[in-house]
Amino acid sequence: MDIRTNGRFPAAVLLALAAAAGSPVGAEGQTAPGRAASAGGSGVEVAVTRIAVGDYTFDVRTAGPEDGEPVILLHGFPQTSYEWRYQIEALAGAGFRVVAPDQRGYSPRARPPDIADYALPLLVQDVIGLADAVGAERFHIVGHDWGAVVAWAVAVAARERVITANPVSVPHPDAFARVLNDPASCQPEASSYFDVFVQPDSEDAFLANDRALLRGIYAGIDEAAVDEYVRVLGSKPALGAALNWYRANIGDRNLQGPPLGPVEVPTMFTWSDGDTALCIDGALLTEEYVSGPYRFEVLEGVNHWIPDLAAEAMSTVLLEHLSRYTER
Repeated sequence: MDIRTNGRFPAAVLLALAAAAGSPVGAEGQTAPGRAASAGGSGVEVAVTRIAVGDYTFDVRTAGPEDGEPVILLHGFPQTSYEWRYQIEALAGAGFRVVAPDQRGYSPRARPPDIADYALPLLVQDVIGLADAVGAERFHIVGHDWGAVVAWAVAVAARERVITANPVSVPHPDAFARVLNDPASCQPEASSYFDVFVQPDSEDAFLANDRALLRGIYAGIDEAAVDEYVRVLGSKPALGAALNWYRANIGDRNLQGPPLGPVEVPTMFTWSDGDTALCIDGALLTEEYVSGPYRFEVLEGVNHWIPDLAAEAMSTVLLEHLSRYTER
């Protein structure tokens, strides 16, 4: 959820860009079914497929043995399941069955037009429906950025099915709401970009000038990965749908909906001290909202894009946590 590179884009600048945006954009990207090579050349085969859940069909990356313990990986904004490429390889190589969808709005066949269709309870239903579709009665849930928000919510809504919860970057939503509304916290300033993201047609600013602002979000990520994210999100329908997650779930700098409540399943929260969008206050409070076993991992010197830029560290702590609670 970070719109920064070396500094924060002022809201006035973004709004001016949005008003001035007039350059044409390309056709929306989609992931074609097939096979993808492993990110690290380990030989792990990743299938790119489509899975129907209710009225929608999701583009999904899968890997690992069919009888492996299921792990569902949820990406954040503005990325896709490709952000988990290194972790998919590590988890599948360790014998887990990995399922990583391009979530609602990111998959072209799961892109409803109305903002209300992106409310958090519906995003949670997508994940539970996906678990049903792949036969995952019990599963580990992992999420980064907005995917972390969904992961937290799934861990509460489907606590009897979740083996472990593994949110990355974003603290427990109740902890986040608390610091977001605390004028003494660092979080209100860090989240000032919300004011821009929720504006109608804010995607136009990111797509102007050959998507320059969109590309500028991905600080430190390699060019090939950026190209893949922009391929999927580089159109107004796609990016607008992704931004609908903000419009549907954030109003007047507040998270919409009732408090989530405590997470009871074993939880590992991973945060990085170089994240300019999510300051330490909410991260430190998160422990108060987990009643089950809790582990807090801090990655030093890493910005917001943990799965991309701290791939080995992320894979290591994730495997440690999942393996501790494995049921197979």
